[in-house]
Amino acid sequence: MAAAAWTDVGAAPLVLVPVGSCEQHGPHLPLSTDTVIAEAVAARAADALRPDAGGQVLVAPAIAFGASGEHAGFPGTVSIGHEALTAVLVETVRSLALWAGRVVFVNGHGGNVPALDAAAGRMRVEGHDAAWAGCGVPGGDAHAGFTETSAMLHLAPDLVRPFGAVTGETRPLAAIMPDLVAGGVRAVSPSGVLGDPAGASAERGREIVADMVASVVRRIGGGRADERGRLLDPAVPRSPVPRA
Repeated sequence: MAAAAWTDVGAAPLVLVPVGSCEQHGPHLPLSTDTVIAEAVAARAADALRPDAGGQVLVAPAIAFGASGEHAGFPGTVSIGHEALTAVLVETVRSLALWAGRVVFVNGHGGNVPALDAAAGRMRVEGHDAAWAGCGVPGGDAHAGFTETSAMLHLAPDLVRPFGAVTGETRPLAAIMPDLVAGGVRAVSPSGVLGDPAGASAERGREIVADMVASVVRRIGGGRADERGRLLDPAVPRSPVPRA
């Protein structure tokens, strides 16, 4: 979309908006990791959706600053917080709605979720066709570990530094959450890594990114979202409604 002229934009296109962050990802991954992944997933999802979209699918420039307060203990992190991010997302939808048919945020950073829920839910109440989908994969580690390191080795290997000696906090998030909430990532992991990058590879990264793209495509194609604007995966059975 950034390279298009206004005359290139058709009627009521689907617009995918990558949402990332500028935050530490250990000593081996760039600050732009979440944004790189979100942009790549959005671009590949758009390519997959175009044949059956009945119109244009555009990928907007990424929103590259997110809510990253938990990483504030590390130089390089830039966080605009939940309130500001929510406002940016809301105004992005309101502006796009003047000409776009549907807006889907493709999120690469878990810390952005409260803002995405608030913004997408509010926009749906206002009557806008807005929703969001994440780039996570089942069983992936939390931050700058095997999952993200593999993805970056596939997408941007020139930005990945040696990680053979990098160690991180490998306990489950539930076990470290109290300390994480109280003191941020640095309180539980001096390296900034939550997980273990050992064994990461470009080949596994290709598979991981493909899984992310397939999930986003399914969710967008399914077209169902909850009240927070989270797109639901039609491949995952819905929980049965309890009978009285």
